[in-house]
Amino acid sequence: MTKKSTTESSSNYDHLEKMSTQELLENINKEDKTVPLAVEREILAIEKLVEVVVSRMQEGGRLFYIGAGTSGRLGVLDASECPPTFGVSHNVVIGLIAGGDGALRKAVENAEDDTEQAWKDLQEFSISKNDVLVGIAASGTTPYVIGGIKAARENGLITACITNNAGSPLSEAAEFPIEVVVGPEFVTGSTRMKSGTAQKLVLNMISTAVMIKLGRIKGNKMVDMQLSNKKLVSRGELMLMEELGISQHMASTLLEEYKSVRKVLEIFKNKPEK
Repeated sequence: MTKKSTTESSSNYDHLEKMSTQELLENINKEDKTVPLAVEREILAIEKLVEVVVSRMQEGGRLFYIGAGTSGRLGVLDASECPPTFGVSHNVVIGLIAGGDGALRKAVENAEDDTEQAWKDLQEFSISKNDVLVGIAASGTTPYVIGGIKAARENGLITACITNNAGSPLSEAAEFPIEVVVGPEFVTGSTRMKSGTAQKLVLNMISTAVMIKLGRIKGNKMVDMQLSNKKLVSRGELMLMEELGISQHMASTLLEEYKSVRKVLEIFKNKPEK
């Protein structure tokens, strides 16, 4: 008899279609409130992974995420936000989704069932032993992710996973498992809800902590962010105004010349008297 996983367990609520809009929203919110507590229970596991990723990146390694469906999309999202936020190359944190980039918008049928495709996808990036691979799967049973993790580990890479079931095949395959068990979803089996929220929180923690440890944040500021639009330029100006005690006009002039908050701060590191 097949054992029902936590992520497939029946919702704590029933007759959802009979609830008022307010009842639906309040109950979804009630369930969502449990997610940070589940993440908190995995802090030590997340810490171990962060330390490993930092050490590998200091040696020139990269961080890869693989996943299918919602999990894959969240990995790609986290990876895509690292360059504009921390000023790193797009080749430092890389997210791959089963079925390719087209699967970000439309589901690709059976893409997640191929146990060999993830490793094939990773070969396009000349993946090596210096890299770290994180498999993301709410169920912990996705063949695409498990196959990729197993192949990577066999080839000497550091492997980790983020899953929402305890003792899953994916956790057994990975060297550094992170199991955020959030319990049954509000809509039975809809892991885009609590499970997806938990994955997003953990991914935020991993990439942000890694980048801070690598010196990509000064104080609490994104000094390496890409100044790619007016909002970010204005943010950069405010950073310089606060750190250097200068006018908005001077901050704007310096940013226009040096194109980087960090460069300006390094050049004018001795804050003038106000």
